[in-house]
Amino acid sequence: MEICMEEATRYIALLRGVNISGKNKVPMAELKKAFEKLGFGAVKTYLNSGNVIFSSDEENIGSLTDRIETMIKERFGLDILVFVISKEDLEDILQHAPDWWGDENKEIYDNLIFIIPPATFAEVRDEIGEPREGLEKIQDYKEAVFWSFSRKDYQKTNWWRETASANISGKLTIRTANTVRKINGM
Repeated sequence: MEICMEEATRYIALLRGVNISGKNKVPMAELKKAFEKLGFGAVKTYLNSGNVIFSSDEENIGSLTDRIETMIKERFGLDILVFVISKEDLEDILQHAPDWWGDENKEIYDNLIFIIPPATFAEVRDEIGEPREGLEKIQDYKEAVFWSFSRKDYQKTNWWRETASANISGKLTIRTANTVRKINGM
C-alpha cells in the first residue's frame, strides 16, 4: 500500500513589534536560520519587520505559534507575540477586502490589522471605539480588520491613537496593504 504524503502547508508568521526604532532587534537572516532549525521548510523573510513565510506539516496554529514564540524567547531573549496564519486563510481574507481598501489612492493609507488570539474583534472594537467618520474606515473579517485612513489627518483618527495604546497594542499586529499582498505572493 502506498502512503500519500500531504504537501506541507504554507504559513505566514507576523512578529509583533520587532526592529522598531532600534527596539526588539531581530536580524532577519538569524530569524530565518532559527525557523529552519525548528524544522520548517522553504523559509523566507520579507522586510525587516518580522514577516516570515514558511512551510510545515503541523496543522495546529496554536502549536506553531507556541513553538515560534518559545524559539524567539530562547534565541533572541525577547517576549514577542506572533500571529500565525496559513497562506490559504490570508488569501481568503484578502479576497474579502472591501472595495475602499487597498486601492491606488495616495491620500489614503491602507493597513490590515491582525488580531492576536485569544483577543476578538468585539473586544478590540470595544476598547478602541468607533472609527472617526470621514477620516477612517474599518471592516472586520475573521481575525483581521481592514483599516484605511487619511494620510494627512492620521493623528485625528481614533484608531491610529488607540492601536498604539498599551492596553490594546499587545492584541494586534499591523501590516500595510502592500506588505500583506507581497507576503501573500511569496
